[in-house]
Order: sequence, then structure tokens, then C-alpha cells
Amino acid sequence: MTKVLRSIFLMSLFLIPTAPRNLRAQETHEKETKTVEKEKPAEPTPPPPKEEASVTDHTTKIGSQTIPYKATAATILLKNEKEEPTALIYYTAYTRTDAKDVFQRPISFVYNGGPGSASVWLHMGAFGPKRVVTSNAEPTPPPPYKLADNAGTLLDKTDLVFIDPVGTGFSHAVGKAQDKDFWGVDSDVKSLAEFITIYVSRNDRWNSPKFLIGESYGTFRSAALSNYLQNHNGMYFNGIVLISSVLDLGTISFNPGEDHAYIFYLPSYAATAWYHKTLPNRPDNVHALIDEAKKFALTEYASALMKGSQISPAEKADIAKKISRYTGLSEDYLIKANLRVNLPQFMEELQRSRGLTTGRLDARFTGFTYDLLAEYAQSDPQSDAITGAYTAAFNTYLRDELKFSLQDRKYRTISEEAEPAWDWKHKAGENFGFPGSPNVEGDLIQAMLTNPHLQVEVENGLYDLATPFVATEYTMEHLLLPEKLQKNIHLQYYDAGHMMYLHDDDLAKLKANIAAFMDASTKHE
Repeated sequence: MTKVLRSIFLMSLFLIPTAPRNLRAQETHEKETKTVEKEKPAEPTPPPPKEEASVTDHTTKIGSQTIPYKATAATILLKNEKEEPTALIYYTAYTRTDAKDVFQRPISFVYNGGPGSASVWLHMGAFGPKRVVTSNAEPTPPPPYKLADNAGTLLDKTDLVFIDPVGTGFSHAVGKAQDKDFWGVDSDVKSLAEFITIYVSRNDRWNSPKFLIGESYGTFRSAALSNYLQNHNGMYFNGIVLISSVLDLGTISFNPGEDHAYIFYLPSYAATAWYHKTLPNRPDNVHALIDEAKKFALTEYASALMKGSQISPAEKADIAKKISRYTGLSEDYLIKANLRVNLPQFMEELQRSRGLTTGRLDARFTGFTYDLLAEYAQSDPQSDAITGAYTAAFNTYLRDELKFSLQDRKYRTISEEAEPAWDWKHKAGENFGFPGSPNVEGDLIQAMLTNPHLQVEVENGLYDLATPFVATEYTMEHLLLPEKLQKNIHLQYYDAGHMMYLHDDDLAKLKANIAAFMDASTKHE
């Protein structure tokens, strides 16, 4: 045997037994690892989310009546098709306890808008048995804030359920779901439909007259929600109350190439200028001014805007002069704006010389302007004036009187994340063409066709610059319903803004109008 072969042979004597030893060691390690993995205790399954409730008894005096009622501050658990928990919805319900036939007594489901707003505003400002005391058309002083018995409550006419959508109040997603899963036109409607169905079933209210009461985006929600509940759950409503309504978001959007919003806003601009005394020749009567401004907006102004860049310099100057007479804005400013002043510009410009910004939700409110060179308003003085009062007063009321508290969990009056993340996709009825602005007019049309007894009341604030009344009138007049159904729509007007109930006189008027509407909507001829 040569030296080379002998060397290879000797090396093989060392190498051959080595491989099995390494393989056996690896197998042993894998078995030990698997044993350890099997023996490792599984992570504990989190307990299923639980509903919570606090029920308290109270009385309130409305006129000459002393009304006993039960207040329920609670959560309801929503589940998906697989019976998996998805959300806990917080609500506050008020039920009159001396009703002769509680199961046939009217019941109203109430919510605000945003999207991303809790129901605290309608709850503690308009229809609940207690009301936050705020200053009229000016900032409310800092704490301590006051709560008072609410003469405007609807509790003498209907039981009330104030709902906080997911991501607002104490409502939140649970299980594998996230709050954002509920942030969209259709997902929001489905979650509220499920909540209402559960509530009605648990409390034996299927045969009760039913109403939806929504404000702002809540009106958008109501149109889609009523149609959804009718079609999917067979739940019909006696009436819908639309407070500061918008069903077509295009009517309040200042998009390039679209002029409708400028036309619809001009009468509200005129009312605002009249209120703040910025008109050079201010008339005595605001309603006469509004009528005149509305006629001008829908005729001469609309015709001028439709001409676009083809308008002549002479006509442009003439229209600017007329707009200035109605709004108090300078002719030079209007010409530079191409006769088109959007809302943030108007809020900033109207009282710029006074160093003041004009309110959006309620144009009667004003606030200080920091940057006098700014083109657009940086905030809404009306929102700034009341948010602190409502937030503090409701948190106190919730814990002290309703005895409800989820430990340290924050009650969110507004979700700052919801609106930017909102999914606006929605389709109702036939649509020939490309998607436009979010619109639920088709839902309301279908709901009224399916349920021809459905009544709709629309509450409009003359100083509302968020949802101007002329835009609402246009929407209601262009549903193109059969004449008999068109008569089911009733428009009311108030000398305040978006939240007309902040004005004491208008709260009384709002209560009287809705009470009469409910009486008429529950009568069978």
C-alpha cells in the first residue's frame, strides 16, 4: 500500500464514525427542543370582554309634570358572523317608569356626527334630562361648570337612547377588531344597526314607535341607517329628525370647478354679516335680507358663476358689487377671489379689521385672530367656546349621578383619528357614471318609497356655516319624490347655528317642533 493510500485509509478511520455521532447529537437536541416546546405552557386566553351597566332612578320636572325615569349607562357587546366579539358600544338610555304601556311608548335613538363625535352634545345640550349651562354666543367661563334640569328634554314624549359610535365615548373595538374597522360609511351603519337591533330585542321594543335623531354627519348616517334597518332587519321607523343636515357632501365642498357650494353659502354669509353689523347699509330685518340674498344667489350669482372665465370684466365688477352689499366683503377682495369665497376664507376675512375670526358651527360666535395676514381661519370659535364645558360636565355627571365609570378609561367626546381615516365609499341605488361626493340621498329615497308613512323633519340654523340651510333646501327639493311623499318632509328654521339648542329660545322651539312631529308621526288615521 502506498503512503498516499495509507494516509487516506487512516483518515477514513477517524472520519467515518464522526458523522453518526454528530447526527445522533443533532437528533437528541431536536428531541429535547421539541420536548421543551411541548412542555412550554400556552399563553393564557384573555377573558372575553364583558358588558357593564349602571342603572339609577331619578325624577325631573317638565312644565307641571314630575316624571320618574330610569337611567341606564351601559355597554352592549357586538359580535361578527362567527360569534366573535368585535366591539363594546357605550350608550346612555332614559326610560320613563310611570308609562302605562312602556312597550308601545315611542323610543328614539340619538347620536351626533363628525364623523368621530360622541353623542354628548345632543345628550347634554338638547334632549337629555340634564343640560350643560353655557354662555350664549360667547365663550363659557372656566370651571366649575353647571348642570341644570333640562326643560327641553324629550323624555315626556319618548324614551331616549344616546349612542356613542366605536372610537368615541367609551365605545371601542375588542378581540381581533380595531377601531378603524368601524370607521366608514357602511361599517358605521352596520355597527349601529346591530346595536339598535340588540337593544330593541333585549328591551322588548319591537312594537314601539321608533325615531332616529341625528345631527350633522348623524343626518348622513340616519338616511343610510334607516334604509339598512328596513331592508336587512325589517325594522321600520315612524320618523327621522335631521338636525343641521347634509346628505350630499358635495353641496358643502369647495372643489375646483364646482360652484354649487358658493351659491348655497351666500345667503348664510349674508345672515352672518347682518348679525355682526358689517354691512354698509344694514337692513332692519334679517329674514328679508336672507330672502333677497337667496333670490340673488340662485339667479344672477349662479348665472355669473356658470360663465366661468368667460364672464366679462363689467359683469364681474357688477356681481362683486352686489355680493359686497350682501356680505360686507370688499369689492376688491371679491374680484381677486373670482367671486368665489370659500368658508375658511370668509371666516377669516369678515371681521379681520376687528382682529376677530367668525364661527363655523355657529356664526354668532367670534374668537381672536392671531395672524391677521392669514388667508384661512385656523379654528372654530364656537367649538372652542363650549368643548371644555361639555367634556368636564359630562364626565362629572357620568360618574356622580349615573354611577358609571370604566376606571381610568378616557371618555372621548371627539375622536381625532376617525375622520382622517374614514372610508367614504358607499353606493345606494343606481349610479350611472363615476363615483362623486359621498351621498346618501338614494338611501333616504328608498327608505321613503319602502315605508311611505316615514316622516322626516329637518332642523335648520340660519347662522349655521357648517351645513347651510339653502344647501339642505336644495337637497330636499331634488330628491324628486312623488308629491305625496314629498309632503312627508318638513323643514323648520332657527335663529342660531348648527347646534341651535345652545340658544335657549331655540331649544324651546326645537323641543316643541319635535314633540309635535312625534305626535303626528305616531297617529294612525
